[in-house]
Amino acid sequence: AAVFFDPTFMEFDCYIFFLCSQVLKAKYSPWKGEQPMYKLDIGWPKTPEQFTGQTFCVAVDSLHGLVYVGQRGDNVPKVLVFSEEGYFLHSWNDTVEMPHGIFVWNTAIGSSVWITDVGTGKYGHTVKQYSPLGKLLQVLGTPGNAGSSLIPLQFDQPADIFVEETGEIYVVDGDGGMNNRLLKLSDDYKEIWLTGTNGSGIGQFKIPHSVTVDAFGRVWVADRDNKRIQVFDKVTGEWLGSWTGCFSEDGPYSVRFTADYKYLIVAQLNINRLAILAAPPVGSIGDCAIVHSVQLADETKPHLVDVDMRSGAVYVAEIGAQQVQKYVPL
Repeated sequence: AAVFFDPTFMEFDCYIFFLCSQVLKAKYSPWKGEQPMYKLDIGWPKTPEQFTGQTFCVAVDSLHGLVYVGQRGDNVPKVLVFSEEGYFLHSWNDTVEMPHGIFVWNTAIGSSVWITDVGTGKYGHTVKQYSPLGKLLQVLGTPGNAGSSLIPLQFDQPADIFVEETGEIYVVDGDGGMNNRLLKLSDDYKEIWLTGTNGSGIGQFKIPHSVTVDAFGRVWVADRDNKRIQVFDKVTGEWLGSWTGCFSEDGPYSVRFTADYKYLIVAQLNINRLAILAAPPVGSIGDCAIVHSVQLADETKPHLVDVDMRSGAVYVAEIGAQQVQKYVPL
């Protein structure tokens, strides 16, 4: 009995318990102890002084090695264009008021840049298509007029856009306006389906903030203020599932897949974090699982991200830091 109560043995038992607890923690929180998946490219861009406003969005043209940045502010160029190496190339400003989301669409005959504009002036509440040099090609919505969800192409602060190779378009509308919906359009801008109203139920939204499409026919929406990601069938618009467990600290602001579609990159603005989630294969959506995270500096405020589908690099538009940063896979 005396040996059983020997403090040396008690200390040893406590130490063993401590080690076991750490192993369990590592097992069930793998992103805390795993090797980093990305590193910051400190040399991108070459001339960060080109960022003269609040950088809200970024889009990668993987085919041509270009990076487009949308920024806001008085008397600043609204779209900046860089090379993937970080060299500033040119900028443009016409007919862009307050860029929120940006996307590059490549086809066999060329590329174009789509921008969602949440401004309240004569160019706002629209989704617009531009040439790579900034020539306005197409306007969806009524410039300067916010609309109701009863009219498909009447936007109220459209937040983000994703365009498939076929030309079919997905828009989440809006960023705090009267509309809370996901809209799919054909390549000639006709409604294919529309889903969503304001609320917290299945298929409802509170600020749908970002949209992307995976390789398995599913549409992923960052339902920001409901602190969840909702998933829909891209053909029918049918609700397939949602993820809520990973976003108790802060809702998702941006969703983009890695180049191999194995992971989903999610920006969380209020906690200055990029969460990397395991993407489910064909079948059940299941529960979310964070496999890694990138903690950014305080007040960085990552807003929207994009991924270079050729190199795998992740670009982060940070409205707090007023910059775009590039992270490269290890």
